[in-house]
Amino acid sequence: MNLCFNANHALRDRGGVIEILLEEVTVTSQEKIMIPALNPGAYIRLTVSDNGPGIDKGIIDRVFDPFFTTKPAGEGTGMGLAIVHGIVQAHGGAVSLESEPGKGAAFHCWFPIVAAVETSEDSSLCSE
Repeated sequence: MNLCFNANHALRDRGGVIEILLEEVTVTSQEKIMIPALNPGAYIRLTVSDNGPGIDKGIIDRVFDPFFTTKPAGEGTGMGLAIVHGIVQAHGGAVSLESEPGKGAAFHCWFPIVAAVETSEDSSLCSE
């Protein structure tokens, strides 16, 4: 929700397109170099992108900092992206960001795929 809210805010003056994509991807050791927080393996990647003004290179390293915001007073707390980052990390994943001024931004949330845990009734607990 925070990612969509930010994308909407980026587009509010001129309109545009917000895309949400969910896909299964495999991270290789080469990709780990680009996203050090990820280990090679299978992930679900949630991407929220927009074709808005993009994020200035001068602040791109700060966008996940708590209380950092580019919004005017009263329009944001600066916690949205910090919360996104925390939630994704708590699930063993990572967040990456691609942006180019004038061409929009894409936030990628990488969640590791975990094997389903099979449960069966323990017959030793049942008495017949």
